[in-house]
Amino acid sequence: MVSTSVKPLTLAAFLELPETRPASEYIQGQIIQKPMPQGKHSSIQTELSTAVNAGLKTQRVARAFSELRCTFGGRSTVPDVAVFTWEHISRDDNGEVANVFLRPPDWTIEILSPEQSQTKVTKNILHCLDHGTEMGWLIDPEERTVFVYQPRQQTLVFDLPNQQLPVPTFALDIGHCPVKG
Repeated sequence: MVSTSVKPLTLAAFLELPETRPASEYIQGQIIQKPMPQGKHSSIQTELSTAVNAGLKTQRVARAFSELRCTFGGRSTVPDVAVFTWEHISRDDNGEVANVFLRPPDWTIEILSPEQSQTKVTKNILHCLDHGTEMGWLIDPEERTVFVYQPRQQTLVFDLPNQQLPVPTFALDIGHCPVKG
């Protein structure tokens, strides 16, 4: 009997593949396609990116990117919103934003889609925290709940109207963001 083994896909081989819509992620040797964002997800993502950029980009503190591929620590994921401090934004030789980001975001924000695994998304946030991300948010639109993750700290849960969400230290100048229903 001849045994054939399938060689797992490497991260380098994954990064050579064409991009998919919606995006695919590389996690532990497997390709996992993200679900297509729906209305609630899309509106939260757009409004949140706009609000973060209004408060931080104009001051050159940080910048929010929607659906940006971040490759680090053996994974290649696409957070719904990845926020990088100004000095951590990857730049090309012309000083413009680069196409490739080989570091974790300073703040990662995920918005749960109805058919998405909360466990998988949480693992992506924890992977970011293990590699230097200061804070992660997991927003569950259906439950109207935000889980806030920080390195080596208990997860915080925000599910009441008008609660104030903590932000990373670099974003303190924009204050806290109210949770609106």
